[in-house]
Amino acid sequence: MSPEKLIRMANQIAQFFHTQPGTDQADRVAAHLRDFWDPSMRAALKAYAADGGQGLDQLVFEALPQL
Repeated sequence: MSPEKLIRMANQIAQFFHTQPGTDQADRVAAHLRDFWDPSMRAALKAYAADGGQGLDQLVFEALPQL
């Protein structure tokens, strides 16, 4: 899967959780990624973030350590 598609998908998840009440949005992004993304997708996202993660939503960055 291309980095652009992973970024778009991860950011869509983050945008949804930005709209939800509470202070645990990053936890909920991480839970969604664990539950619905396969390990190779999570690994690719983590590698992209480690390389700077240009374009990733802040909630995605906050969620990554939980993966």
